[in-house]
Amino acid sequence: MTGPTTTATVPRAAVRGIRIRRQAGFEARTMLRNGEQLLVAFLLPAMAMVGLKFASVPDLPAPRIDAIVPGVLALAVVSTAFTSQAIATAFDRRNGVLRLLGTTPLGRDGLLGGKILATFAVLAIHLIALSVLGLALGWRPAGSGIAPALITTVIGAACFVAIAMLVAGRLRAEAVLAMANLLWVLFLGLGLLLPTTTLPNAAGGLAKALPSGALGDALRAAFVHGSWPVGQWLVLLAWGGVCGFLATRVFRWSD
Repeated sequence: MTGPTTTATVPRAAVRGIRIRRQAGFEARTMLRNGEQLLVAFLLPAMAMVGLKFASVPDLPAPRIDAIVPGVLALAVVSTAFTSQAIATAFDRRNGVLRLLGTTPLGRDGLLGGKILATFAVLAIHLIALSVLGLALGWRPAGSGIAPALITTVIGAACFVAIAMLVAGRLRAEAVLAMANLLWVLFLGLGLLLPTTTLPNAAGGLAKALPSGALGDALRAAFVHGSWPVGQWLVLLAWGGVCGFLATRVFRWSD
């Protein structure tokens, strides 16, 4: 006879956490290896920072770099949390990846959790690299603005991930690719890269009500003035809440 054996049991929550972290690691590596996503999320914002630093237009308060870097960081948030996630999720859905993973022990909510964690991890890398570049170009952010800027980044990223899931979960992959790139360009011009005050009156008012203008102005308020942009946070939370709610209602896991 053999004696009784004991098996170590791992709490279900711990196992689930491991699965989500592993999925997040896979998603993050995929995003960092994608040349197109790297171009949109890091190289283009970096080029915009250098170009605007040495350009004479548009007219910005001196030092120019202090107004430029927060806008570039906001652009990186949108590129990573919205454009990259929307396109990647849409093509995963078309190729059946989402449907397959949704039937595994990871589950659908685990898959989404992994995507969110991966987005924040990759975004942190991009923001650190762009901040170092900005400091090398003479950027001197207000020390008191670091905390509100971090809060802004988290709220803004969550908002644009919600928008990405809404777009990616309903439209065909090719339509998502076109819309994500089109919205990226529109967001860039509507208060994301440059202050909404530099836009014509009608466009400036519209930009302030959009998540792009709210994110850009919030980061500029934090880094330039060290203020807490509560009004812009409310705009981002409203957009994120509505889009997140709609995404849960219309998201399709397969074509």
